[in-house]
Amino acid sequence: MAMANVSFIGLGVMGYPMAGHLRKKGGHEVTVYNRTHAKAERWVEEFGGKAAKTPAEAAQGADFVFSCVGNDDDLRSVTTGPDGAFGAVKSGAIFIDNTTASAEVARELSGIAKERGFGFLDAPVSGGQAGAENGALTVMVGGDKATFDKAKPVIDAYAKMVGLMGEVGAGQLTKMVNQICIAGLVQGLAEGIHFGMKAGLDIPAVIDVISKGAAGSWQMENRFKTMVAGQYEHGFAVDWMRKDLSIILEEARRNKTSLPVAALVDQFYAEVQSMGGNRWDTSSLLARLER
Repeated sequence: MAMANVSFIGLGVMGYPMAGHLRKKGGHEVTVYNRTHAKAERWVEEFGGKAAKTPAEAAQGADFVFSCVGNDDDLRSVTTGPDGAFGAVKSGAIFIDNTTASAEVARELSGIAKERGFGFLDAPVSGGQAGAENGALTVMVGGDKATFDKAKPVIDAYAKMVGLMGEVGAGQLTKMVNQICIAGLVQGLAEGIHFGMKAGLDIPAVIDVISKGAAGSWQMENRFKTMVAGQYEHGFAVDWMRKDLSIILEEARRNKTSLPVAALVDQFYAEVQSMGGNRWDTSSLLARLER
């Protein structure tokens, strides 16, 4: 991949290391923007490149503009808001959004991008903070194939898997499927561990055996020890999961899908929040059962 001019908007727990991989592994020229400017300056100290004062300034002259922010409103603010990136993206460039947002906002922004003569991809990621730090994220992309083919070699810098899932919005819808699968799975794991503890079983011994069979999962392998220890500082926060589930349940109302387990687990996470677990990771469903 030839070196490109890249900008990255949003240096949160995911964006900060992702932008780092674009610079270090991708070897690209990177300009960063973050709402808290001090964080952008810290990033530049660590990786080189430049820090911009506004999203528009960051996007100027870039071949590829990435964003990874909180939600639909944050995304609109950094793209089409005052000093938003969309006012400065050059014709023929590609805007790649890594935010987990609604399919609706992806389609809306894609329409504006098309009018202004640049490409747009919705490209939410999975793999959590560890995946971002190790450059091993799974990226689910919505957009047209020509735009995807141009952007993929750049995205590869922070990913282990990059897939084109369909038209714009399909990336976000695939991320919703991902979160639906995880929600039920984590609850199942929490209930299994809870039951095993109450039954007086040796949980590590139980997991050692069942993880090799049909019950095995990434969550089981990576989270059972911290769950048993009551440690919930490992990755994706409950607040973020609830944001994702609200997007999912909204989309389900629109496309008339029945999601009884996802809706129930969303309520369980609301209870975890009321226990003060807003920043706990998603495996904290066990804490709700243990209280």
